Amino acid sequence: MAKNLVIVESPAKVKTIKKFLGSTYEVDASNGHVRDLPKSSLGIDVEHDYEPKYITIRGKGDILAKLRKEVKKAEKVYLATDPDREGEAISWHLMKALKLDEAKDKKIYRISFNEITKNAVKTSLKSPREIDMDLVNAQQTRRILDRMVGYSISPLLWGKVKRGLSAGRVQSVALRMICDREDEIAAFIPEEYWTLEAELKQKGSRKTLKAKFHGTDGEKVTIRSQDQVEQIMADLEGAAFVVEEVNHGTRAKKPPIPFTTSTLQQEASKVLNFSTQKTMRIAQQLYEGVDVKGHGTIGLITYLRTDSTRIAEEADREARQYIGANYGEKYVLQSQVSQKNGGKIQDAHEAIRPTDISLTPVLVKESLQRDQFRLYQLIWKRFAASRMQPAVYDTTSVRVRAGKQQFALSASRLVFDGFMSVYVQEDDKEETNSLFADLSPGDELSLCALQPDQHFTQPPAHYTEASLVKALEEQGIGRPSTYAPTITTILARRYVTKEEKKLYVTELGEVVNAIMKECFPSIVDTRFTANMELLLDKVGDGTVKWKTIVENFYPDLDQAVKVAEKTLESVKIADEETDIPCDLCGRNMVIKYGPHGKFLACPGFPDCKNTKPYLEKIGVPCPKCGKDLVIKKTKKGRRYYGCENNPECDFMSWQKPSREKCPSCGSYMVEKGNKLVCTSGSCGYHVTV
Repeated sequence: MAKNLVIVESPAKVKTIKKFLGSTYEVDASNGHVRDLPKSSLGIDVEHDYEPKYITIRGKGDILAKLRKEVKKAEKVYLATDPDREGEAISWHLMKALKLDEAKDKKIYRISFNEITKNAVKTSLKSPREIDMDLVNAQQTRRILDRMVGYSISPLLWGKVKRGLSAGRVQSVALRMICDREDEIAAFIPEEYWTLEAELKQKGSRKTLKAKFHGTDGEKVTIRSQDQVEQIMADLEGAAFVVEEVNHGTRAKKPPIPFTTSTLQQEASKVLNFSTQKTMRIAQQLYEGVDVKGHGTIGLITYLRTDSTRIAEEADREARQYIGANYGEKYVLQSQVSQKNGGKIQDAHEAIRPTDISLTPVLVKESLQRDQFRLYQLIWKRFAASRMQPAVYDTTSVRVRAGKQQFALSASRLVFDGFMSVYVQEDDKEETNSLFADLSPGDELSLCALQPDQHFTQPPAHYTEASLVKALEEQGIGRPSTYAPTITTILARRYVTKEEKKLYVTELGEVVNAIMKECFPSIVDTRFTANMELLLDKVGDGTVKWKTIVENFYPDLDQAVKVAEKTLESVKIADEETDIPCDLCGRNMVIKYGPHGKFLACPGFPDCKNTKPYLEKIGVPCPKCGKDLVIKKTKKGRRYYGCENNPECDFMSWQKPSREKCPSCGSYMVEKGNKLVCTSGSCGYHVTV
């Protein structure tokens, strides 16, 4: 009979760990959390020292009953939940739910491992510990604060907008960041600039060289207008193009650091087109264990929720040995890898890496599903590259003078691929050119052609899931475990829609964000949220008491909710009556909110269930056919301006068109902030209104 019981979170780990430990160990799973705050109430006694009231999660009764039977048989119980604050909290809840803290005849231990391998699991059993209550309290505080925000504010949104909406401590900040970016884009005024390229030829050579205009009289100059570029071209008439300066050098490109949760999500989005949620789901599978031909069920990667780039000494040594044996000693990184340190690093996790570097993507490919293989290959290559030498380029830069004007040429050539023999990112794919080795100062070049080109500055890019994760991390908002669920939530609530990777705020999202900014400015303030994350980290390291944070947070929130209730009494968002009669019963239809924003509904519901699209006219004629323009929605809820005569007329614009025509070229203009901007790509006319 097994004398030892190991309790893990996921059933997927049971088979893997059982194989490592043998017949004296029983391994069972809790299937995640077993206790939580009740759904039917706040679950926090705000009158009595903010004590949380935990209950057994619905559906977990049978799991706990089974675990109690296993506990009775065991002499030692090892709580082996995930190695982070969430896992620590699950172990504590298991101890309470199974009454392990009352079991006098049993020894109760907490163990954790960063990877599910035989060595890691057996090593953890040799150094068991007690539950870290600082980590538990860090998780409890986060959970309590999130509950307070959600349960206090969400009902206000239900009453004023629609049921099913929610506010959240992190999700509301993420929504605000997306809305702020949309505002920046809408208000952006493009600025004109020009580039000037000279096509030059060396004497006796057929190959032409392309030099870019740099400046005048040694000063760098940005060309702002056609008049300016024409003046420069006039100055160049008859001028001799002479090589003024030639510099040869080398440049080293450092290898990448191993993946954190954030950088893995970003790279998987860019390279594999994975959503953050998909990346985490597949990484979880690779961590928990995959049946690999010839090896059985093993965990292929280390723990996936981490913001550390630290690598264990043994893994670092094995990686360098593998690289030396398979690529050559000249590819092995000789220096120590600098670690990403800072106040935001939580726990003692490693970066995300393969558990065994000798299990190459080629060796495991047949054992993995397609997406599992693609993500594993990305992780393996990134880790291997991080232990390899920099790539080295030979570089040449040339300065050419023509009268008082200067042009520049530059080129680079890869001479040692280093880490790039394994791993190449998008920004590593540089063009390699000839190095102008035979150019010398004083050489005269003949001018073949001058090529002026007009450009306009571009607005900030819409957030993608990858760039939003990066922005959240840079501003200290959320932690590795929260990025994916935060984005999933705002998409599920239809506050935000995703089209071609880009995130766009919906009309519903705009309404919710406006309410949050008006009534709860601190909740959607990025600095406030980032400071709160730092306080939660301090709870985790034992320097701040968790109830101190809660007792300082809740009274202000409660007061803000009371003020908001009064403020929102006068806000009329839903059920605004229109003069549009119902086609079925004749009553004037009202404006309601749905998943895609506003729509018209009969006030006679449920007797009359008639609905129709809400077409808000903006008083501007269609530039294409002259009919009225109306506000429309894409299938995913993104707002745009289209012709009421669609599909006969296919006019559409993301910005609001104006009645005024461009006085310069006659094209239609759109509103951007307090300016009207010409939509012709070659005009650039704009005026403040």
